[in-house]
Amino acid sequence: MNLRALAAKVIFQVLEKGVSLSVALPEQQQKLSSAKDKALLAELSYGVMRHLPQLDKLVSDCMSKPMKGKQRIVHQLLLIGCYQLYFTRIPSHAAISETAEACRQLKFDGLVKVVNGVLRNLQRNQAPLPTDNDTLAFNTPAWLIKRLKAAYPDTWQQVIEQSHQRPPMWLRNNALSQTRQRYLELLAEQEIGATAGNSDNAILLDSPKDVALLPGFSDGAASVQDGAAQWAATLLGPQANELILDACAAPGGKTCHLLETENSIDLVAVDFDAKRLERVQQNLDRLSLHAKVIHGDAANIDSWWQGDKFDRILLDAPCSATGVIRRHPDIKWLRKQADIEELATLQSQILDHCWQWLKPGGTLLYATCSILPQENAEQISAFVARTADATLEPITQQTHRDDIGWQITPGQDNMDGFYYARLLKG
Repeated sequence: MNLRALAAKVIFQVLEKGVSLSVALPEQQQKLSSAKDKALLAELSYGVMRHLPQLDKLVSDCMSKPMKGKQRIVHQLLLIGCYQLYFTRIPSHAAISETAEACRQLKFDGLVKVVNGVLRNLQRNQAPLPTDNDTLAFNTPAWLIKRLKAAYPDTWQQVIEQSHQRPPMWLRNNALSQTRQRYLELLAEQEIGATAGNSDNAILLDSPKDVALLPGFSDGAASVQDGAAQWAATLLGPQANELILDACAAPGGKTCHLLETENSIDLVAVDFDAKRLERVQQNLDRLSLHAKVIHGDAANIDSWWQGDKFDRILLDAPCSATGVIRRHPDIKWLRKQADIEELATLQSQILDHCWQWLKPGGTLLYATCSILPQENAEQISAFVARTADATLEPITQQTHRDDIGWQITPGQDNMDGFYYARLLKG
């Protein structure tokens, strides 16, 4: 099937069915054999998600009436055509003809003339990208802009701008295989440009690479993990022979990093999502690491764990993922305002319950990939206020010592948006 038709199916799945891009895109990429075609399919899908309001306005302004029901996939196809005309180097005639052919392949022969007409109109008029309101100007939903303005009054535009950048590729050197310096040398031998990050084993590539090209990757020499997420193991600080819980562990990047940091720990990795839990085991297997992998609820540890309380707990809580929009631009359109309150309530429940399973003198590291205070500083402030034996321990990397945790914003030191708070149990 025509590549644009597959892209329309991806966008339809995300916008009409609520399927995440990370699920919808690989399903359609499987139908392509060429790596170049797979990359273009990703480019079109991600591009539409990044610029959705502007593309939607340009297309809608060229139509006499909106498409409804099953025809919505043709509307998504027009967004893809519009993206090609405005944001790619694909020749206009090729973008238009291929998109029209996709309409035929999607079995909407009667709308081919509409697709042709709209795209030729856009090409001919070359209207500027619409910026009539904040949603159009920043390609971000109004509710999220409002929250970011409140949280970051001086830098909210920069936060949004960074969320639209293409993300870099970070690696985590496996300290059990070689030193970071040695792995940098191995990359250099393959003419792969890279620099050391701020945390112990972080490596930032000059440009993204297929993992198959990375030295020793299949043997576990390194893993792909953003620089912000790599701080989790360092901040939790696992010690020899401790019993540690990785709550909400999938897909297992932090699980493996904890074991690479201190291989003698007894690690329990739990997640509520059985499908995503399979990824944890796959990651452990590739790196030749071992943990107790359990399908269970971090808000109901009693139902699946009868062992001792834990020395340390990593709680990478379910969150809005607003800090990783640059990697997952569909989050902007799948996430709703009401979700934030629901997530904050769930985070609170999991935090309270995990605390009961932490030994006195133990450490709990609370983490999210959110940039919203309600899920982060406000969540931790409320927890400390209601929990007599909880003390917030400052993190060296915090901007100010009296900050409630460490908030990383998107693009800071080339990292994703992330939040950490370290709590000690009296």
